[in-house]
Amino acid sequence: MTKVNVIGIGLDGIAGLSETLKEIIERATLLVGSDRHLSYFPNHQSQRLPLRNFTEDISKIRDYLNQGRDGVVVIVSGDPLFFGLGRLLLAELPKDVLTFHPHLSSVQLAFNRVKASWHDARFISAHGRSVEELIQTLQQGVEKIAVLTDGTNTPNAIAKLIQSLNLPSQYELWVCENLGGDLERVESFSIETLCRDGASSTFAPLNVVVLLRQDKEKPLNLSALPYFGLPDECFLSFSDRPGLMTKREVRTLVLAELALRPGQTIWDIGAGTGSVSIEIARLFPTSTVYAIEKTAAGSALIAQNCRRFQVENVISIHGNAPEILYTLGEKSSTPSATQNADRIFIGGSGGNLTEILNVCATQLTPQGVIVLSLATLEHLNTALLWFQSHSWHYQLLQVQLSRSVPIGQLTRFAPLNPVTIITAFNSDPSSVFSNHELVAEY
Repeated sequence: MTKVNVIGIGLDGIAGLSETLKEIIERATLLVGSDRHLSYFPNHQSQRLPLRNFTEDISKIRDYLNQGRDGVVVIVSGDPLFFGLGRLLLAELPKDVLTFHPHLSSVQLAFNRVKASWHDARFISAHGRSVEELIQTLQQGVEKIAVLTDGTNTPNAIAKLIQSLNLPSQYELWVCENLGGDLERVESFSIETLCRDGASSTFAPLNVVVLLRQDKEKPLNLSALPYFGLPDECFLSFSDRPGLMTKREVRTLVLAELALRPGQTIWDIGAGTGSVSIEIARLFPTSTVYAIEKTAAGSALIAQNCRRFQVENVISIHGNAPEILYTLGEKSSTPSATQNADRIFIGGSGGNLTEILNVCATQLTPQGVIVLSLATLEHLNTALLWFQSHSWHYQLLQVQLSRSVPIGQLTRFAPLNPVTIITAFNSDPSSVFSNHELVAEY
């Protein structure tokens, strides 16, 4: 016989329960729940156990069961097994003792109120927890996110967090309060509005935040952009991988390591969104930049970003390296007499790093520079072995950066993925940098 019934309830109280559940509660000999949940049953004659300290309270429930007594009913919000008390009860009591009766969860109600399907949504509890999972989810550009809030991680705090992350994606933010109750309120807010309004008390304590990614382009004011170090969110990105680009901080270091000059030919291999190519093109309009990307979606995205930034000296190339590298001169409307590159940046290799370096070595000008941005030890090892075996000069720059993000009323650092930048030369580096002193020669 079932010893403990765990019954989910909504803000509509007893009215939202089926007759069967009402009868189970009516027969209860021990009624367990928060003060708010127990207040729904003011005339119940059973023994009551208000939940205060879970460790102590579960011990009382266990003692009650050990006495051979039946009729324990635990009242919880919504679905007990959705970020609820059910998980803790399963950890403390045998499964065969428990029977769960879920009510509509707040997240179910929230998505139905905003009229969005929720089978593919990501659910995050920021209730008494770190927002690290939320940060990662936002940086991944997940399309639909539901956030369970608390007094610290309020809708206002979540909006400020989103604003601080400088995301390439825009989110529509819904605040769903008192779902299922008489004081229910569901409203959409802009991130900017919530960041201006610091009064978290504006919202009821019982609220769920729903974030819906918007695929429309952010308007771009070219005259307001910096000449160097374009913000990441200015670039259109992959809808399924919006954070996949060379980040602004790393991009500025890469551009510095390339030692760029006007009128050069630059290869950007594994160009992704084209962020590096476009930054170079804006700084050096007399240079020609070949943005090589193996995916058709990426090549189309590069072309879109070029139009967005109004640059005309980037040539988007769809093809696999190293094979496509032999044909770059043919891709230009005004091909030069040579296909050789003055500068080469390798941001992605598709697993063909050794082969790509073999071709780049034959196509680089005598005073040329190759810069690589590597995220894995395996690719770093492959590159170092190649440069050492070919007697190239090179230097390493390990980059471990963090950006500040607000956490409630406080601030902490959120790390970017660490990368290693290799700057390599096929000749004496002094011919490229007249005052370059930190070059390791092998």
